Amino acid sequence: MQKRPNSWHSKLTLAGAGIAAFAMLLGALQLRANECQKRTEKAAHHLHDAVVHHGDHSPQADRARHELNDAREYCWDHGHRWWDSDSQQWHSNHGWDNGQSDHDSH
Repeated sequence: MQKRPNSWHSKLTLAGAGIAAFAMLLGALQLRANECQKRTEKAAHHLHDAVVHHGDHSPQADRARHELNDAREYCWDHGHRWWDSDSQQWHSNHGWDNGQSDHDSH
C-alpha cells in the first residue's frame, strides 16, 4: 500500500510561501512609496529655495516646479498617488497640475 502525502503539510507550506510573497510585495510597495516621498520632498525643497532666493517667477523656480512635477509624475506612474509635502499626505487624484500645492506662495 502506497502512503498518501501529508496534505496538511503541503497546505501549510503553500500558505507560508503565499504569505512570504505577500510580505515581499508589501515591502516593495513601501520602498517605492518611500522613494516617491523622498523625491517629492527634495523637489519641493528645491522649489522653496528657488522662490526664496530668486523669486516666484524666476527661471530657477520654473525649473524647480518642473522637477516637482516630474517627482509627482513618477509617483503617479508607479502607484497612482502622489505625495504632497505641504500637507504631508498622499493624494489619489491627479490634481497637482491644477495648481494644487505647488509651493508658489512659500
